[in-house]
Amino acid sequence: MEITGSVALVTGANRGLGRRFAQALLERGAAKVYAAARNPEAIDLPGVIPLQLDITDPASVAAAAATASDVTLLINNAGSSTRANLLDGELADIRLEMDTHYFGTLLVTRAFAPILARNGGGAILNVLSVLSWFATPQTGAYAAAKSAEWSLTNALRQQLAPAGTLVTSLHVGYMDTDMAAHVDGPKSDPAAVANLSLDGIEAGEFEVVADELSHTVKASLAGPLTGTYRSLAPAAAH
Repeated sequence: MEITGSVALVTGANRGLGRRFAQALLERGAAKVYAAARNPEAIDLPGVIPLQLDITDPASVAAAAATASDVTLLINNAGSSTRANLLDGELADIRLEMDTHYFGTLLVTRAFAPILARNGGGAILNVLSVLSWFATPQTGAYAAAKSAEWSLTNALRQQLAPAGTLVTSLHVGYMDTDMAAHVDGPKSDPAAVANLSLDGIEAGEFEVVADELSHTVKASLAGPLTGTYRSLAPAAAH
């Protein structure tokens, strides 16, 4: 689909990658950009339409869909990062990750899929992660939720294809945003990632793999598990 002239809605648009998406959409000629956030007063980007949306609240999702009934491009970007591990982390934090990344994405997609169909099909972008394919003990809750969202995305793209709706997934490692401020090491420019993703949508791509780390991890999935998880290799040798 063409970004120019589209009507887009970006969840979690008040900061980080979501804000960069909203800005890139304006720069690329979108006719209208709904910038959604739980607190719309936090939206400070000129030219967008602030929209209250808590993706974990069905009533909030329904209200947003009623307001933004002209959407042709949905970007499911809103996320959480509790850094909870699966054995010792608070169950409330683990549930929050799943409620946000899996059920939240599902709620918003279910609300907007009929709108996209009525408006000609359009496209959905689900912001996933390299952690859709790889988990560490420190990222157990987040990775599990992103893996679930990856599976959701694969199912939805098949179900929505007959309506003419493209479903694209974005896989990316750490970006230079507030969410990754605690991380030392290479980080991608979120503005570049946003534009790469929009390029992928315009090209009709099902998947955008945005950095070298994500390409490497994806390639490793075809190999033995001990190739992906080196810490398991000594145990596997006995």
